[in-house]
Amino acid sequence: VVLLKLVGIHPVIVHGGGPQINEMLEKIGKKGEFVQGMRVTDGETMDIVEMVLGGHVNKEIVSLINLHGGRAVGVTGRDNHFIKAKKLLVDTPEQTGVDIGQVGTVESIDVRLIEGLIERGCIPVVAPIGVGEKGEAFNINADLVAGKLAEELNAEKLLMMTNIAGVMDKEGNLLTNLTPSRIGELIADGTLYGGMLPKISSAVEAASNGVKATHIIDGRLP
Repeated sequence: VVLLKLVGIHPVIVHGGGPQINEMLEKIGKKGEFVQGMRVTDGETMDIVEMVLGGHVNKEIVSLINLHGGRAVGVTGRDNHFIKAKKLLVDTPEQTGVDIGQVGTVESIDVRLIEGLIERGCIPVVAPIGVGEKGEAFNINADLVAGKLAEELNAEKLLMMTNIAGVMDKEGNLLTNLTPSRIGELIADGTLYGGMLPKISSAVEAASNGVKATHIIDGRLP
């Protein structure tokens, strides 16, 4: 990341923190619950999400980048209210419009804060927490925020790093050069499910809205 900045590419980092959130929830005796790859988030869970993402994970990434000679600045969508969110209702096979608590989708992103940081030579590190019209916090899927932010910044490339090899078929073979129609087929036949759904739909949407290339890659490989 620091090298990219040095050679004149302007990386913007958006991170999640699912495992760290689960760990903290376990400590207080709460079990993480998911619907269609999205975390069910009540008020207490939201407090934990905000603490873990905005505090712990965000600052850890900022610190690592700074340690390696970069100038990273951590923000959440509540800073300057730059990520406006609205409640996300999830459709399940049994029911449409399921309310899963303080889980949001991006209503709008004002990228001036991010652009200002980039102009000052900084590397923005964004925790995916949005703000509702009453100032309340919303937990937003990191892939969703990354995709929308890439669109609004008119980014050259959206890179999603995950803990699997990438988009795979049912036999575990890596799929490349996918088209939106092929992706639709893979979702319909159940090849793509769970946590891959928000990733792939954000990637497709970004690619359809001006981001020149999108990749889903294995973040565990050096």
